[in-house]
Amino acid sequence: MSHPSGIPSALAAVRGPVLFPGDDGFLGEAAVFNTTVSHEPYVIIGATDVNDVRSAVRFAREEDRSVAVLNTGHGPSVSVSSEAVMITTRRMTGLTIDGERRTARVEAGVNWGQVVEEAAKLGLAPLAGSSPQVGVVGYTLGGGVSVTIGRAFGYAADHVRAIEIVTPDGEVRHVAPDSEPELLFALLGGKGNFGVVTAMEFSLFPVPELYAGFLQFAGEDAGAVLEAYRLLAATAPDDLTSSIVFLRVPDLPYIPEFMRGKLSIFVRLSYLGPAADGETLIAPMRAAAPVLVDTVATMPLAQIATITNDPTDPGTAVEHFAMLDELSPSAVDAILELAGPDSEGHLTLVNLTQLGGAFGRPPERPNAVRRDVAFAVIALTVLPPGEPTTGKDLGLELTGRLTRLNGRKHPSYLSPADTSVENVRLAYDEATYERLRTAKTERDPRNMFRWNYNIPPRA
Repeated sequence: MSHPSGIPSALAAVRGPVLFPGDDGFLGEAAVFNTTVSHEPYVIIGATDVNDVRSAVRFAREEDRSVAVLNTGHGPSVSVSSEAVMITTRRMTGLTIDGERRTARVEAGVNWGQVVEEAAKLGLAPLAGSSPQVGVVGYTLGGGVSVTIGRAFGYAADHVRAIEIVTPDGEVRHVAPDSEPELLFALLGGKGNFGVVTAMEFSLFPVPELYAGFLQFAGEDAGAVLEAYRLLAATAPDDLTSSIVFLRVPDLPYIPEFMRGKLSIFVRLSYLGPAADGETLIAPMRAAAPVLVDTVATMPLAQIATITNDPTDPGTAVEHFAMLDELSPSAVDAILELAGPDSEGHLTLVNLTQLGGAFGRPPERPNAVRRDVAFAVIALTVLPPGEPTTGKDLGLELTGRLTRLNGRKHPSYLSPADTSVENVRLAYDEATYERLRTAKTERDPRNMFRWNYNIPPRA
């Protein structure tokens, strides 16, 4: 049902939908990609522009309510309660590519697929993620790990030039290195703690094509393939960005017959240099075991989504993350034992991504993204519909084994299981975390923006 007294006057100027529980479209507006979380806010404002966002934040402030932001449906990762004002930004789809300056300006609802497609027309590449459906802004505020050219250029956050944001006081601010450098530092890595980012400008790179794709192996060859990948990663140049994936798929008719109900190993590769050099570089991987599928070839930038083929339909999945200093023998043993061909097969996917390279170097303009991680591990379990708790801890045994010697987390790799203050704190070194708390205390002392990986203000 709608608000008993109609739309509040503070929201009367909003051009997008204003939806209360029971209104047509409310449930669809609050729907998310990963259905392990669900949202039941007090009201949803479907923002169409920065003025709608400003009205929503001012309304929440006047009503002494908190604010949650849902951009493209992949967050927030905390179920939002009935006291919160939720802002959705998927209608904010403005996108401008400046080929001369090699920049893109996006509004908050733009996803990576849109940017990749438009930039590729000019021979340019963004630091996009693996899924074309993921929103640019939320991804970048966490750091942003490009699966194609990240080791060559660093995090997406490292190349942000300017941000437009509505801060908790309801004001629109234009944040850039020469205007509000401390807020810019906090936003890039501090995620959604400081307001609603409504637009962002960032650099693009002259990369029209890549030598890229994936190699697929049978699960029984996991040990040989993982060892070959360990050796490849140990000497990989920065121009090579890669990952290895252990994937178990169900025995269903739409799955290719040779994969049904089995473990498959995928090595995903993206090389910036000449194809001949790339072929030499990955030759040991191709020789590690019989290759079932080989898609590695020169490809136009616009086709990078085919490297990972991420799912496009919403579902229920539980994920846990681990950060590694190295791919040690003990880490290899743990992955094979708990996700390899002789394991019980509870985990749907284990993804090991090599960081290092430019990910490990300080950017020209400092931000809050950590640099001291060599590999990131994702342990993911897809759950049957309606049973979101049955497998919630399946990945913990693996991530616990891998992180026994360090408890570090990373702002790009946080799951719904990581929303406690203690876990969020582990995503930053001590000095960075205290700097973020200072910014939070100054910008959001009431903690209006707390439906996120929250960094609480000081009391």
